[in-house]
Amino acid sequence: MSTTATLATVTDSDRLADPNWWRQASVYQIYPRSFADSNGDGLGDIKGITAKVPYLKSLGIDAVWLSPFYPSALADGGYDVDDYRDVDPKLGTLADFDEMAAALHAAGIKLIADIVPNHSSNRHEWFKEALAAPKGSAARDRYIFRDGKGPDGEFPPSDWDSVFGGPAWERITEPDGTPGQWYMHIFAKEQPDLNWANREIRDDFLKTLRFWSDRGVDGFRVDVAHALTKDLTEPLLSKVELTAANTGTDGFADGSHPFWDRDDVHEIYTEWREVFNEYNPPRTAVAEAWVHATRRPRYASPAGLGQAFNFDLLQADFDAEDFREIITRNLAEAAATGASSTWVFSNHDVVRHATRYGLPRFSADKGAKGKHAKGQDGKSWLLAGGPREDLDMELGERRARAATLLMLAVPGSAYLYQGEELGLHEVAEIPETQRQDPTFFRNKGVDIGRDGCRVPLPWKADGSSFGFGDGVAHLPQPAWFSQYAVEAQDGTAGSTLELYRSALKLRRELQGEEQLEWIETGNPEVLHFRRPGGWQSVTNFGDTAVELPAGTVLVTSAPLEEGKLGANSTAWLR
Repeated sequence: MSTTATLATVTDSDRLADPNWWRQASVYQIYPRSFADSNGDGLGDIKGITAKVPYLKSLGIDAVWLSPFYPSALADGGYDVDDYRDVDPKLGTLADFDEMAAALHAAGIKLIADIVPNHSSNRHEWFKEALAAPKGSAARDRYIFRDGKGPDGEFPPSDWDSVFGGPAWERITEPDGTPGQWYMHIFAKEQPDLNWANREIRDDFLKTLRFWSDRGVDGFRVDVAHALTKDLTEPLLSKVELTAANTGTDGFADGSHPFWDRDDVHEIYTEWREVFNEYNPPRTAVAEAWVHATRRPRYASPAGLGQAFNFDLLQADFDAEDFREIITRNLAEAAATGASSTWVFSNHDVVRHATRYGLPRFSADKGAKGKHAKGQDGKSWLLAGGPREDLDMELGERRARAATLLMLAVPGSAYLYQGEELGLHEVAEIPETQRQDPTFFRNKGVDIGRDGCRVPLPWKADGSSFGFGDGVAHLPQPAWFSQYAVEAQDGTAGSTLELYRSALKLRRELQGEEQLEWIETGNPEVLHFRRPGGWQSVTNFGDTAVELPAGTVLVTSAPLEEGKLGANSTAWLR
């Protein structure tokens, strides 16, 4: 499918009006509380984002994805939403949001808002009404309340665990002061699950989609898109029964799980698509759906959300064979369904890929299929206290640059996470007393939490918060941030920041049909493909330099070594 033409003939206005802008977009994720602090209170805010629009434009991105900015107690980093149609007062106002949206659009940048439909917060007006209302009331029917087991209902309705640890049910105290019913929460207890069988819920979210679309939001990232609908028909399956019924390593593949990836969830997204298509250009959406690979296309259907994240490259080791298989499979899947592929290495939930790629492998031995053993995902390293001697920062950055340059050459949308354009590593040195992520507190010794990738960005090489704001940042920044600051990299040849700027500019100029052609190299450590228009991408996953094919080199992730492509490097040429 044809997408954008060349940068020379496509203006910012053209891109904003293009209904297919999202198909090969470069999308930059902003975690608002950690991007830029405009008032010195230590917390990033909406005005801070607006002030950095020139930086975002210079980076060359097509869209910004804004993680939750709604009123929230931050029981889960903003994914516990008090009000879906407002801005957290700590971050700004609706007027500030409108100003930000206008500034982004003036710079030719689209705006994608995070929407959290599976659960509200326990401070939402609806949940307050549910707690004050009697059993069986309309207020309680907005959520999933059940009687407990046992003579007095003292045991939860099932033995299910929440994603964040502990039971997936929480007992309430009834208005008369007696122990009462239980409500379901797949995540934290402060995040009660909404009842999507209730028409009121469905209608209210359609209203929310229109509210933000009318304010200039161009698309939505749908949090936990695969969990909205539930089948809680009695008797509820036990944990053991759920495990026994599991049809694969990625979970249920037939839609029969009681609350993950049920077929009827797509009825909701069909209605959402009707709302999206009311606008010109239509609003876009991308599903965060951790589902079996065979189930992903339904979320990415043009009649549904249009795109779904695939986290395959994020979960893969830095390995040529793995990368080729993942890219080939996902492009074929997208072509078969009319969707667009998505690619991502880092986000607000995972250890930054510069760090993952710099950690030692569990084993250096080759497996039965000739692959390297899987490297660490970073969590084990963090749980061990993040010993710096175990992390090869230079190797991690080199591989991360190579992987990202390869990703930007592949057809589809590239999702970038704030700070990766600086080569930032995961911050391991966060004292327990300063951690914020509930997964850490609910699973001590098992899950270190996600604070390390959410540390505020360094804009300057010095100062109380490295230019993030005038005060001290809400999460501690390490001293080594100074060398990664925007100020230290801006205009510096060979810096990671300048690599991203060059690559993103070229990506716009070179992008064409959503196709690629693999070119056999005879070297299992080298991936080489050609894109429409004749430009090529070559990645050397090996530890020794290799010959480059003939052609003009456009950009490289690392300097060439006497005309050869060095170890763990990528080059584009034509």
